Amino acid sequence: MVARREMTRFWSLESLQFVSADGVTESSTLTDDNASEEDYSFEEMCQANSRYLQPGGEQLAINELIGDGSTVYAEALWDHVTMDDQELAFKAGDVIRVLDASNKEWWWGMIDDKEAWFPASFVRLRVNQEDSVVESVEHALSEEQDISSSKLRHKTAENKDQMRANVIKEIMNTERVYIKHLKDICEGYIRQCRKHTGMFNEAQLNTIFGNIEDIYRFQRKFLKDLEKQYNKEEPHLSEIGSCFLFHQEGFAIYSEYCNNHPSACVELAKLVKHSKYRHFFEACRLLQQMIDIAIDGFLLTPVQKICKYPLQLAELLKYTTPEHNDYQNISAAYEAMKNVACLINERKRRLESIDKIAHWQVSIVGWEGEDVLARSSELIHSGELTKISKHGKTQQRIFFLFDHQLILCKKDILRRDMLYYKSRIDMDEMEVLDVEDGRDKDFSITVKNAFKLQNEASSELYLFYAKKPEDKEKWLQACRDERRRVQEDKEMGMEISENQKKQAISNARKSRQGKIKGVSYNGCPVPPPHQGLHPIHQRHITVPTSIPQQQVFSLAEPKRKQAPFWHTFTKLTPFRK
Repeated sequence: MVARREMTRFWSLESLQFVSADGVTESSTLTDDNASEEDYSFEEMCQANSRYLQPGGEQLAINELIGDGSTVYAEALWDHVTMDDQELAFKAGDVIRVLDASNKEWWWGMIDDKEAWFPASFVRLRVNQEDSVVESVEHALSEEQDISSSKLRHKTAENKDQMRANVIKEIMNTERVYIKHLKDICEGYIRQCRKHTGMFNEAQLNTIFGNIEDIYRFQRKFLKDLEKQYNKEEPHLSEIGSCFLFHQEGFAIYSEYCNNHPSACVELAKLVKHSKYRHFFEACRLLQQMIDIAIDGFLLTPVQKICKYPLQLAELLKYTTPEHNDYQNISAAYEAMKNVACLINERKRRLESIDKIAHWQVSIVGWEGEDVLARSSELIHSGELTKISKHGKTQQRIFFLFDHQLILCKKDILRRDMLYYKSRIDMDEMEVLDVEDGRDKDFSITVKNAFKLQNEASSELYLFYAKKPEDKEKWLQACRDERRRVQEDKEMGMEISENQKKQAISNARKSRQGKIKGVSYNGCPVPPPHQGLHPIHQRHITVPTSIPQQQVFSLAEPKRKQAPFWHTFTKLTPFRK
């Protein structure tokens, strides 16, 4: 008896793509010109395409699938950390069963035995649900006593090819839709904004749209190469790995866009408070015949896209056998796109770091010379050391080790929360020397827990000692980390633009002047608005509106004496293993 196999169907929200367990891909947008009606029988399941192209159509389709008894799974794109029992906590990569998607922003799902709400923007629906499909195939075939194990393996291999074809089709379809979104932004919004010089200046447009036009030009070239490698007749034979490898350096332009995106959200939030801007953006959308998504939703798509590439390639690699011609390239492309994502995240972290460094610098009294950001973008280590001069004179200083330089400061005798600038040392010219406990021949003094910085070219020599042996080891390790980080930055092309550095210093000085003039400040940063921001920038903290609201209680904490800014600043040093 041949077991009945239930058809399982999946949705890809980005392309409104419908995939069955039998491998039939049905798409309501950008289908191949040569596709037959049998290949894309979307009408059989949805009755009318327009129904699912309307606002909220994606949720309607997903809920219809769930209502039909189909199992729908989503894969987490980011960690969701929560202390609320009514929310589902998960890590990136976790698989969530979607039980209800009637709310646009919050879905109801299950992991293991726990059911709760979770933010829809943190997940994507899976293209293949390989476990259920493979199990159903094996179960059906195992009940056929006359079917040999070789046929079972053959059927499984065919199924894996079909799954690879599904992933390839999803990559191609989502890429085409993405290009359409970028085109709409450039032609529908930017072009119209530039015509209305009375409403927008160039600085505003740069803030709102960043370098999205550069991204559009790059993605058009990338898609063109993808199309050349796409096998329409047999998608599972497509060899697209080389396209990612060829263009991997070009994806670095997303770093600038992702770093700018929070500023774009803030600028947009200011503008849409005025009705004329809301009406203008809506008119642009309608004129371009764009789908019913607000402008901030369109501007979020590049951030989502660059995060999605490693996930898509990981899924493609899962269904690419080592014997496949594209296996090596897909494997290399997966690692390359992971590195691109890591570089973007690191640049974002550095950009956040330079704001803190700028605020630290303006808090130092008597600063001399160039800004610390002129050469540095990260604090490596900090702490107290004693500096010994050639004449045996000792000076206790607070040292701040940044990439490329070491800053020396002195505490105020009366106000211990105030630091004075004393000098700096160029670490690019220095060699770190460990010094054994005992009498040092260069300084003719007995030392303990000491080390030196030496410049062989200029004969500069500095001697320092720490209070404890473990403190000395931390400084030696920090100096090694500083050299390693400088080399890594050079290899990765890690750079912060001059405009970003100048802006950080300017903002810090304005903030400092405001405090000096008597503007109240309690030392606690005001949380930025989270509306419209993406998980890559900020953890989602919205309370689900579809859940019955409960009263929120805030426990008052005893007032603490505000810590000096420079002391708090040292805690920002990144953890090193």
